[in-house]
Amino acid sequence: MIVSSSSASIYSHLENHQMAKYLFVYHGGSHPEGKEAQQKAMAAWGQWFGSMGKALIDGGNPVGKSSTVRSNGTVVKDGGANPASGYSLIEAASLDEALAKAKGCPLLAAGGSVEVAQAMDM
Repeated sequence: MIVSSSSASIYSHLENHQMAKYLFVYHGGSHPEGKEAQQKAMAAWGQWFGSMGKALIDGGNPVGKSSTVRSNGTVVKDGGANPASGYSLIEAASLDEALAKAKGCPLLAAGGSVEVAQAMDM
């Protein structure tokens, strides 16, 4: 294969470009009542996860009631003002791309929100 110097430069750039990881933290949202509503909600989540393809690193899980340990060592067991209800981990080329993916989350239609934060490599 013959590769020109400009092509080699492009390939080198692509090989050195790493996708960033983003944590989606889900907050709130109503729980579907009844078997049919639950199946519909699960199908919506499955479709959304599927739409992200290889960008979805870990679909995560819902989480139970949370507790918060404060800096003074006290523990608050009510989960705080906006407790997490679940999480996922994705890859995206930018925060804007991660936010665009988060806008498709089925939790938004149920009144919830998605917090998006870049996971920093250490």
